[in-house]
Amino acid sequence: MEPSGSVDAVRKVTDLHKNCDLVAVADYRLIPLYMYPKYADWYVEFASNRLVLVYEGSEGNRTLNRAISEMISGEAKYGFSDPNRDPCGYRSVGAIGLLSLSEGDLSILENLVIRNIPGSSYNYTGDRLDIYIPASFTPKGNLVVRPKSIQLVSLLETGELDYAFEYQSVAVQHNLSYITLPGNVDLGDPKHSDYYGRVIVHILVGTKGEKAIRMAPIVYGFTIPKTAKNPGEALKFAEYILENGRQVFDKLGQPFLEEPIGNGDIPSQLVGLVETAG
Repeated sequence: MEPSGSVDAVRKVTDLHKNCDLVAVADYRLIPLYMYPKYADWYVEFASNRLVLVYEGSEGNRTLNRAISEMISGEAKYGFSDPNRDPCGYRSVGAIGLLSLSEGDLSILENLVIRNIPGSSYNYTGDRLDIYIPASFTPKGNLVVRPKSIQLVSLLETGELDYAFEYQSVAVQHNLSYITLPGNVDLGDPKHSDYYGRVIVHILVGTKGEKAIRMAPIVYGFTIPKTAKNPGEALKFAEYILENGRQVFDKLGQPFLEEPIGNGDIPSQLVGLVETAG
């Protein structure tokens, strides 16, 4: 197993041509976006999640308004993962954008993202908010950025960081205190899909890998690359995930979809374990 941010994971296969038998990502859309058609022609959507704002300490009366105020004023250090490398990163930026729209206050986005990521920018047309993240940057001020969201946990635990945008599953698995985000911001509720889609985060801006990612409910996915050297064993592992993973994932705060969804040329061994899209 080789963990990394999901954008990095797929690019290890497509750009670095590393050997990999199964790719699992925190945003299923990265598979068709980066791997189709040369490296994959199918994927399975299987689990969900939502964003929360994790904080240091056990104080139980933290509110979102208080946290936002402390982060904007510079009183508190906050962090999210690198939007160019990890879906939790571009989702965190997208959630900040959604919160700005929800509150009718774009200064939230300006202060938490634009001010502290040199070279970033945004464009708001009234019904659509585009946020542009440069391919390379060094965060400023009280913002901390790491390649993977999980790397922020140790900074929280040692008190070097006050707040971090994380998946709820990370908070549950590490027994961390957290503030829930509104349903139209946390990317965890399919009924808000249209509203989420008003925010588009552009990553790797200025490079050939630049992509525009529209915010959508969080759904995880996996595929077996066409270049896999052990596709048979990978397929057995995929079957195991679908047949036995629900209880494990649910317990760890990352619920399985009610019915996993298969897209594309699904292997025959998986057909009976997924609902076929379309």
